[in-house]
Amino acid sequence: MLAYLIRRLFAAAVMLVIIILVVFGIFFLVPRWAGVDPATMFVGKQADPAAIEAVRQKLGLADPIFAQVWEFFKGLFVGRTYSGGGDVTKCAAPCFGYSFRSEQAIWPVLTDRFPVTLALALGAAVLWLLFGVAAGVLSALKRGSLWDRGAMIVALGGVSLPIYFTGLLSLAIFSYGLGWIDAQYVPLEESFTGWFGGMILPWVTLAFLYAAMYARITRATMLEVLGEDYIRTARAKGLTEPVVIGKHAMRSTMTPILTMLGMDLGALIGGAILTETTFSLPGLGQAVLKAISDKDLPVILGVTLITSLAVIIANLLVDLLYAVIDPRVRLS
Repeated sequence: MLAYLIRRLFAAAVMLVIIILVVFGIFFLVPRWAGVDPATMFVGKQADPAAIEAVRQKLGLADPIFAQVWEFFKGLFVGRTYSGGGDVTKCAAPCFGYSFRSEQAIWPVLTDRFPVTLALALGAAVLWLLFGVAAGVLSALKRGSLWDRGAMIVALGGVSLPIYFTGLLSLAIFSYGLGWIDAQYVPLEESFTGWFGGMILPWVTLAFLYAAMYARITRATMLEVLGEDYIRTARAKGLTEPVVIGKHAMRSTMTPILTMLGMDLGALIGGAILTETTFSLPGLGQAVLKAISDKDLPVILGVTLITSLAVIIANLLVDLLYAVIDPRVRLS
């Protein structure tokens, strides 16, 4: 198991380095190939050529791409100093770059917004796992029943409806219409009750979309597992139905569920843009949306790397859970 963990950690580190190289190249090489100078995004196209050159020197944009990549990697671990024309700006580690628009380091911006996105993703994940998997298992056990058909119809609706529609509909009904929930976001450090109340609708709206997909996948996988020989053998040995379902069938059913969870949770931690925009949550999704409109490449680069890191970590945890659920992974 230890050797398996070491291999996965090494593979994750290599993958992260490759992602950094690719993303850095996309954000800083492609604009040059298109004839766009990143320095003009910082000071504007109408700025004085001397000001553009000063920014180019300060941010290292005039250096060869390999030197820029090295400085970026070094900044992640030991920090970085931007200097040019007598102006010196220090970026403490981990330094993800320097914003073109706000003229501040990227890392404080990310850490300020990351807790909001993390709370949104984890809260919604708990809901969609509980209700989605439970609905899928019950539908498989009651195949062809009224519950099965009704649950799959609701699941089809959840998959089909875009999240901005269900989000606005929930706001119109439960917040503006009935007044049951105050959808205004309140920071956790100010009030737990206000924070929890402001997160309920985003959690439920996001969970409704994913629970629908998980219910359909769980139902299909459970039906396939229930037809396996070892399930019939377990029943022939006289094991009770809860033991057969809970101990034997669910372990095989959870494998594709965990695979989906790793991808979905990692992507959501990188920023649930539509949900955060609909409910005005100050998370990473809102930050990257503003950065795209402002053409603030360093912020987009930072959020992209955070998303990639979240996906890698989530999949690493999923791989470890595989070893817990399926003994064949440990043996391999």
